[in-house]
Amino acid sequence: MRHYWFALLLLLASCAKQPCKTHLEGLAQGSYYAITYYGDHNYQHGIDSIFQAVDRSVNLWVDSSIINKVNRNENTTLDNIFIDNFNIAQQAAELSSGYFDPTIGPLVSAWGFSAKNGDSITPQLIDSLKALVDYRKVHIENGQLVKENPGIQLDFNAIAQGYTSDLIGAYLESQGITNYLVDVGGEIMARGNKPDGSSWVVGIEKPSANWDSDRVVQQRVQIKDQGIVTSGSYRKYVERDGKRYSHCIDPTTGYPVQHQLLSATVIAQNATWADALASICMVMGMERSLELINSLDGVEAYYIYVNEQDELETFATEGFKTMEVR
Repeated sequence: MRHYWFALLLLLASCAKQPCKTHLEGLAQGSYYAITYYGDHNYQHGIDSIFQAVDRSVNLWVDSSIINKVNRNENTTLDNIFIDNFNIAQQAAELSSGYFDPTIGPLVSAWGFSAKNGDSITPQLIDSLKALVDYRKVHIENGQLVKENPGIQLDFNAIAQGYTSDLIGAYLESQGITNYLVDVGGEIMARGNKPDGSSWVVGIEKPSANWDSDRVVQQRVQIKDQGIVTSGSYRKYVERDGKRYSHCIDPTTGYPVQHQLLSATVIAQNATWADALASICMVMGMERSLELINSLDGVEAYYIYVNEQDELETFATEGFKTMEVR
C-alpha cells in the first residue's frame, strides 16, 4: 500500500421506486476504490475513517504506521487491525507451507517493491535475507510483536487491501446495508443482490504487456456473498539489467517467480482470504496451488497462463465455471 489522496467522490442516486443506489469512488492505498451500495445515506465519512485506520496500522508507505514501528523495533502497542492481519497472514503461511510468508519484508525491499529503491541483487544478499524470512519466528505476546531476530520485517501487502474491503463491507452492514459491492484496488467483496434480484458481475482482466497498458476484460463472473481477487505478474514488476521481475516473490528461494502463470483469480468467503489465496497461487504455480484450492470448501479459482506455444490459455475449477457469464 502507499499514501493515498482523497479525490472528489462521485455520488449517483436513483431513488424512485427502488432502494437508492449510491456510488463512491476515489484514491486510497496507492490505488483506487469504488463502492456501490443500496441505501439512502452517504457513508463516505465512515469509509474514509476506515482507510485512515488501516493506514495508521499496516501501511508500509506511512512512516509512522504500527507496522513500520514494529519493523524498526520501536516499542509500540498493536491494534486490532494489525493483530487481525498478522493472525490471518500466519494462517495463510501455515496453510501454504510457507509459500505465503508475512516476514518476507526484507526480500520485498531488496527487490525494490517497497518505499526504498532496492539493492544490488547478489546470491549472497538473497541468502542472507532468506535467513530473516520465517513466519514461525514471530508471535504476539501481551500486545507486542516478539521476534527471534530483530532483522525480521513484516509485510501484509498480500492481504491488507482485501482486509480493507471486508472491513468496509462490515461497516456498511453495521449501518443496515445488505446489498453492496466494495472494490479496493481490485480486491472485491460483494454482498446480496441488485434490486432486480440479479447478482453482482465482476470482470477479470486479460494479462497486459506492460503496467500501463489498457485494461481488457478476459472473463466476467457473477458473485454473491463472496470475495474475489486477482493476483497477476504483469502489472507489478521491476526491470533490472533489461530483465523484468515479477512482484510475486517466492519466500523459499528469495527470487521472483519464473513460471508460466500470469494471473490467478480466487473466489472465497471474503476478500481477505481471496487475496491471500490468489497470492499463494501466483507463488506456488498452477499445478501445486490447484491441489490446495481443491482441498478447500467454498473456494474456486481461474488461471490465465502461457502454454508452450507462447499462447494464452485459461483453466477454471468446476465451481468457477458455474459462475461465468457467457
